[in-house]
Amino acid sequence: MANFIERRAVRALLLTPDNEVLLIRVKSRTGNVFWIAPGGGIEPGESVEEALRRELREELGLENIDPGSAVWLRHHTFNWDGRRISQHEEYRMVPVERFEAAMHDPYEATFSTHLRWWPISELAHSSERLTPVSLAQILECYLRDGPPAPLPPEEVLVD
Repeated sequence: MANFIERRAVRALLLTPDNEVLLIRVKSRTGNVFWIAPGGGIEPGESVEEALRRELREELGLENIDPGSAVWLRHHTFNWDGRRISQHEEYRMVPVERFEAAMHDPYEATFSTHLRWWPISELAHSSERLTPVSLAQILECYLRDGPPAPLPPEEVLVD
């Protein structure tokens, strides 16, 4: 792999009062299919909170979002679009009212094939590939105990 990129990212676990979380179905050019939380890269000079607000505005058209509590850290190294990416991610719990979810970002729409509100109770039993792998556990722990203090150690995943 010719290009190696290190980046920081932030993702939102958008949680409704009915304990549903919004996930985006992604299909890579190589045909891999998986579900991710909305969010993306943190630009130089941008705070985690600023990046999350920007990403949610660009992807979903959401405004005035409270970036919420950090609940999970992950270092994921993977191949994407001909590049090897080493990405440090922070997951934040963002309470929202359920809304009609649609992808607003034209580039993201090229590989984001579906948006779905998932009942948290269904995540652990899904045959779909969810990321992070422990998503059901992260959300169940949050519902039971609130934000973790301190945050668990960073999960490391290499594809």
